[in-house]
This record gives sequence, C-alpha cells and structure tokens, in this order.
Amino acid sequence: MHNILRHIDQYLDTAASLQTLRSLQQPATGIDFCSNDYLGFARNSKLHEQLVQCIQTNPAILYGSTGSRLISGNSLLAEHTETFIAAQHKSAAALLFPSGYMANLALWSALPQRGDTLIMDEYIHRSVHDGCRLSPATRWKFRHNDCNDLESKLKKTSGNCFVGIESLYSMDGDLAPLQDIAELCTRYGAALLVDEAHAMGIFGLGLVHQLALQERVLATTITYGKAMGCHGAAVLCPEPVKQYLINKASPLIYTTAAPDSQWLAIKAAYAFLSSDAIAQQQLQDNILHWKGYQLSAQNQVGPIQTINCPGVQEVKKMKQTLQKEGINCYAVCSPTVQVGTERLRICLHSYNLPHEIELLATTVSAFL
Repeated sequence: MHNILRHIDQYLDTAASLQTLRSLQQPATGIDFCSNDYLGFARNSKLHEQLVQCIQTNPAILYGSTGSRLISGNSLLAEHTETFIAAQHKSAAALLFPSGYMANLALWSALPQRGDTLIMDEYIHRSVHDGCRLSPATRWKFRHNDCNDLESKLKKTSGNCFVGIESLYSMDGDLAPLQDIAELCTRYGAALLVDEAHAMGIFGLGLVHQLALQERVLATTITYGKAMGCHGAAVLCPEPVKQYLINKASPLIYTTAAPDSQWLAIKAAYAFLSSDAIAQQQLQDNILHWKGYQLSAQNQVGPIQTINCPGVQEVKKMKQTLQKEGINCYAVCSPTVQVGTERLRICLHSYNLPHEIELLATTVSAFL
C-alpha cells in the first residue's frame, strides 16, 4: 500500500509543478462565460415554478428510485418520457440514462464486439473513449473532421464497423461535416453514432433531427445537462438496439436509476424549448455579436468559442486577468487537450448582455 500511496503522491506533485493539478471549487461569482447553460434554462424562474408545482402535487418523485431499471427502478413516467422523447426526435425509440457519460459508456461498450472495428474522430468526448476501452473491438482514430482520412480507414475495416463523432465539438466548438460522414458510412456499410450533447437545444432538437438523418444514424446521444438546463441523457435508436442495450449495457443494468424528478424535468424542458424561441434567438444574436470582434476561429458557429493560448502559464494568466474584470471563463489545459494546444474556452449564453460581451472582447484582445 505504501508504494501505491508513494506513486499517487508523485503524480500529484508532478501535476502541481506543471500547474495542471485539478481541484474542486465552488462556482465563481461574476459574468458567466463558462457554464453550459446556453439558453439559461437552469436559471429560468418560470421553468422552476412549473417544476415546483409538479413536485408539490407528487413529492414522492424526489426520492430515490430504489434500484436499477431492471429491478425496482423503472417507472411509468420513465417509459412515458422515453416515448415522448422518441416522438419529438422522430426516432423509433429512446432509452434514458442518468447522464451523458453513462449513455456513451453504455453505447460504446455494448454494441461493438470482438472482431469489429471502431473509428472515432480524434477529438470526440472522453466518455466515448472510455466506453471503447471496455469493448474488445479494434479501435482507430481519424483526423478531426477529415473525411478523406475517415474513408481511408473505412476501406481497411474488418467485422462490423462503428464510426463515432460529435455533431458540435465541445472543446473547439466546430461542427462535424455530418452529412458527408453519413454518406461515407452508408457507402461502406458502417454504423454512425453521433453525440449531440452540445447541439441539443442550440440547433433545434440537434443536427441529426434538423438534417433529417435519423435513418442514416444508428444511435444518437442527447444530453440534458447543457442547453436543456436539467440532467440526464437519452440514446435515440431503433427499437432492437434499445432492447439490446437493456440486455447488454452494464452502465444501465448495474446502475441505480435516476429519480422520476429527473425525467419530469426533461419533459418540462422540451415543452419550454418548443414554446419559447426568445432564448434561442438571443443566443444566436450574442454569438454574432461576439464573432464580430473576430477573436475566435471563424468556424465556431455555436456557443462554444475558443481563444488559442499555448502554454499552461499563459492560458491561466489570461483566465486570471478576466477574473479580475469579473468574467468567468475556463482555461483548458492538458491532459484534457494536448500540451501546446491550451486554450481559453468561452461559452456564450442567451442571458449574456451586450456590454458583458464587449468587456470580454476588450479584455481578451488586450491580452493577445
């Protein structure tokens, strides 16, 4: 045990010396340019009031589900919510998970089998990488958004092939060439799996829905902890895939189900999204306002904007400078990104005011 503790101490000391040691902190006060609450749903008082009224009618939904969904944790509300979500997205079926991480872990660990091939965009979310590590299939990466590199690998696959991408990437804020990749997967008989965590609510119900690609995508992961302002996730897929995951996906089988209050909040968020387009328009206006300063890469069309600032000390200094102005952004360092590709990650929201965006732009531009 002493050797293990010595190894842990060495790791922590090294991370501290490199200024990459992580720690838990309370959310900072100030202007929010760091959270994923893109549409402000998590802070919306009208949405809060709706949920409180539902809970007052049935307080039991706040309590634990008492078991996994295969034992005692299933409910009519969970099943009704899945049916509702599938109908909203024009998908054959939906399967709920407590979080997006768990959904991707389930999907990628259960579907590919020994002898199959996984091909992932090199910038795909860590949850997909972790799910793939639990699969016995062969794992490959293709260069970010590079259809030529993807096709060269599709030509060399064995067994069933699964291609994994995000529609809107969480670190760089750029879009995948979704239609081109769907066409490649169709041509080579590969199954396309799309993570829409950051596209949901920003581009309607996600880009798979917006581009009507449901029949060309085997499974889509939708998460609710970002623009939808609540928590949880759903995998949209054909009914046989849903039943297969119920039988084979360990993150579903061996996890206590979320309480019904989580599913209730998801349904309320969908209703709020469809009835109120103001927040969505305000977000788009703010994105255009920020892009007018031409400080981020021009291909970042969503709320995630990045400022390249190589070097841990440099990006942290920029973050501290912004904090002195009352602005909260996130400094992305290794191991989240490769050494030398550190960047300031800016999240725009519907509730950011014009003068706040101007202050952000002025402060950042003075630093560059």
